[in-house]
Amino acid sequence: MNVLFVSLGCDKNLVDSEVMLGMLVQKGYSLTNDETQADVIVVNTCCFIGDAKEESINTILEMADLKNSGRVKALIVTGCLAQRYQEEVRQEIPEVDAIIGTTAIETIVETIENVLAGRGENHIESLSKAPAGGMKRVVTTGGHYAYLKIAEGCDKHCTYCIIPKVRGNYRSIPMEDLIKEAGELAAGGVKELILVAQETTLYGKDLYGEKSLSRLLKELCRVPGLTWIRILYCYPEEITDELIQVIKEEAKICNYLDIPIQSGSDRVLKRMGRRTDTEQIKEIIGKLRREIPDICIRTTLIAGFPGETEEDHEKTMCFVDEMEFDRLGVFTYSEEENTPAAEMPDQIPEEVKERRRDEIMELQQEIAFDRAGRTVGKSLLAMIEGKATQEDVYVARTYKDAPEVDGYLFIDTDRTLMSGDFVKVRITGSNEYDLIGGLEDEFTK
Repeated sequence: MNVLFVSLGCDKNLVDSEVMLGMLVQKGYSLTNDETQADVIVVNTCCFIGDAKEESINTILEMADLKNSGRVKALIVTGCLAQRYQEEVRQEIPEVDAIIGTTAIETIVETIENVLAGRGENHIESLSKAPAGGMKRVVTTGGHYAYLKIAEGCDKHCTYCIIPKVRGNYRSIPMEDLIKEAGELAAGGVKELILVAQETTLYGKDLYGEKSLSRLLKELCRVPGLTWIRILYCYPEEITDELIQVIKEEAKICNYLDIPIQSGSDRVLKRMGRRTDTEQIKEIIGKLRREIPDICIRTTLIAGFPGETEEDHEKTMCFVDEMEFDRLGVFTYSEEENTPAAEMPDQIPEEVKERRRDEIMELQQEIAFDRAGRTVGKSLLAMIEGKATQEDVYVARTYKDAPEVDGYLFIDTDRTLMSGDFVKVRITGSNEYDLIGGLEDEFTK
């Protein structure tokens, strides 16, 4: 029985997909990427913003057409959109045989077997259910890096965000399960472990009575086989001195933090329900840069939040210019039903949101290109991702580059390298967001 699995949305969703794939493989199902060979199709959906919602719906409709063609025997929809719009999906897309909510992914095998036996039924469970960890996964990221989801849900309840309603409140995965999972991933060839959650910095508060990310990181650093450990999604108000020291002292932890701040205007931050103002953010980033001078800081912003004025936008531009973030992404505000922000007055026209996004990105482009240029002449450790189309050019990432979202390093060498290899590279140039370099030992011959 061949299963086609389509995973949409964020890296947290990808981990859920890999867990479900692991369950299916253990039960003897075969996996396929060829839609013409699929007997069963599973779509793991996202609904975080409007574009993600649209992509999920269009993908389900595309898979429904395949089912109508006759070969596909079962179409299962899982994930955030399935959780949030379960009734609408069943009513509007009757080809969907069953829906699995965000806390019921372990029912994937049972659900498929029931559908194939003519007993299609939904599995929607409590959003307060404790998340499972340490489960065998089919890693889909190439094998040399993998995501480790350390918690589920979120307690922050930012006014624009639907996540607590589809993923529940913050629930940490027990540390022993995460250590076991990390060990299995490393034994399978994973060399870079990327910690993810809606917020990684609160890890353990619910289980152990205190924030325990630092302790978890120390344990993960002891896992044999890992070279890099990268931390994403750190809310600024939860970054402790202890966490900074662990990043500084542990060689395996990349000097890289993803710190979503969303705006550079205090008035907008307050309307968003964020817990920090710009002065506090400056203080935290200043401390990080003093303690870890080569730290790479990535952030995200929302352009066009309801009520954002031109003055607020200019404050954000000034903030970005002053802070000189190494990496920065901007989303236009997406109005999500059943969130406080969707009910706010002064919704911003789409063309204004897009203009503000573009202006921030143009400014950030100058900053990013300048910071990339400052790297020339330095030697950095890099992980090989693969070979470029040009002969003798390899694609790699440095500690400054998370997969899928950041830039690349292009290495010119006639040496044979493999994906997952770590090499020392001297940076010789930059091309916009990307770097160019050669193998360090080839410069010393």
